[in-house]
Amino acid sequence: MTDRYYLGDYSQLASDTAARLDAENVPARLKAHDYTLWSDNPTEISDRLGWLTLPTDIAAKTGELRQFAHSIRDDGYRHVVLLGMGGSSLGPEVIRQTIGRGAGYPQLLTLDSTIPAWVAATAAAIDPARTIFVLSSKSGTTTEPLTFYAYFRSLVDSGVGRQSASGNFVAVTDPDTALTQLAHSDNFRRTFRNDPHIGGRYSVLSYFGLVPAALTGVDLERLLTPAAQMQRRCLSAGPTADNPGAWLGTVIGTLARHGRDKLTLIASDGIAAFGLWVEQMLAESTGKNGAGVIPVAAEPLENPDCYGNDRFFVQLRLAADDNTASDQTVSRLQSAGHPVARLELSDAYDLGAEFYRWEYATAVTGHILGIHPFDQPDVQGAKDRTVSVLDLYRREGRLPSPPAHDAGRLPQLLAESRPGDYLAIMAYLPDWDDISNALQALRRRVMRRHRIATTAGYGPRFLHSTGQLHKGGPDSGILLQLTQEHSDDIDIPGWPFSFGALAEAQALGDLQALQALGRRAVSVRLQGSPADAIHNLTNTL
Repeated sequence: MTDRYYLGDYSQLASDTAARLDAENVPARLKAHDYTLWSDNPTEISDRLGWLTLPTDIAAKTGELRQFAHSIRDDGYRHVVLLGMGGSSLGPEVIRQTIGRGAGYPQLLTLDSTIPAWVAATAAAIDPARTIFVLSSKSGTTTEPLTFYAYFRSLVDSGVGRQSASGNFVAVTDPDTALTQLAHSDNFRRTFRNDPHIGGRYSVLSYFGLVPAALTGVDLERLLTPAAQMQRRCLSAGPTADNPGAWLGTVIGTLARHGRDKLTLIASDGIAAFGLWVEQMLAESTGKNGAGVIPVAAEPLENPDCYGNDRFFVQLRLAADDNTASDQTVSRLQSAGHPVARLELSDAYDLGAEFYRWEYATAVTGHILGIHPFDQPDVQGAKDRTVSVLDLYRREGRLPSPPAHDAGRLPQLLAESRPGDYLAIMAYLPDWDDISNALQALRRRVMRRHRIATTAGYGPRFLHSTGQLHKGGPDSGILLQLTQEHSDDIDIPGWPFSFGALAEAQALGDLQALQALGRRAVSVRLQGSPADAIHNLTNTL
């Protein structure tokens, strides 16, 4: 792995920050689990630092996981469906897209959306009787995985009978949660109890990430070896400038403090999915108290004049890929005076090292910005409003009227955008190729016309990721919510609402939370084909 930083005018500022961190013994204090790096109160810090030694701690479990995966493969299961949200789903999905699966192992599908079309597509892609379902939740009470379980349990029960169906379900959760009890009472095939001292978004190298990876034949030792090497480098006694995690965090934090708070990831095709995980790591960890780093992933590549002076570019370069286009773009950006970091991976399994590096860097960034990087205080507000919407649905059998169609306000807000603003697209839509292409065209138009950064996330997935940043971070976002009618809804067995009602409630609850905070939020109800409607919206700009 090769790292190169081209910081230009910011080089001395970053060096000064690194010297200050060394004078404060920050790396040594982080290794010692010193919660005062972020707060005088240890709450949600002292019990959230288990990730620091996770690559070496979890190594002893790989043999057990491999044996379990062999038993699933040998029993003839064709698919593994991961039912989770946020930290329980994003890391495994990145491993799937980056490393793939071993020959003869089941295929992994990740379900982290309540959009009925997305749920239906997952069900249509599998034979429930020959599928292992991994129900994954740190708290054990997350609504989405529990509703997914109710739906798929009904399908498997219908196919093989209630008693036999239990063998198709696996739980990953903390000890003594409601999910642990559910798995016991419903006789799940296996329950993996994770170390409770690891926060959700820092858990990718724990059971939450490794169980799905093992089930699909990922070589866990090969993934953990570079992660353990990165752990040793970051926990060494050397200076910050020689510590790959501390130095990345130093640069991120220093640049953010000086207005370069849009960390823009330019990734090789083979590692492009990493942006899904980085978005949550940075946004949910730092987006609070009116500050934070805005991660920009999968944005269309453009000429330097489409980027403002609020950018810091990080190229994640997979050596085996053809990186010609991204190399040329990064060189042009560097020549234009933008700060750039180039991080090179020798192969896909170096992903393990990057997971650890960015966890460590985020913790250091939090210290530099004076932000507690292990909580998510503004996520609960949207959840509470969603519950209120669903309570109305239970009482009256209806949802509140959808917000007024607000498409005309978007061009106005963009025209009034200021340097340092960004557009966040919050799409409560299925993740189909035509929709993703339409969203990319919208982002490109905004970049070219208004020279601001753009992000895009699918709801309700992003509520467990960038949703914290939208509410608790800087008030620099123009927040565009896209929704549609759910014509083919799906009932949830045993629950008083459907997936369509849940998705609508989540969208409305999030919008209400944003509006209550005075954020620049716009809701657009798409009619007909979502992709066509997005293209029409783009044309209004």
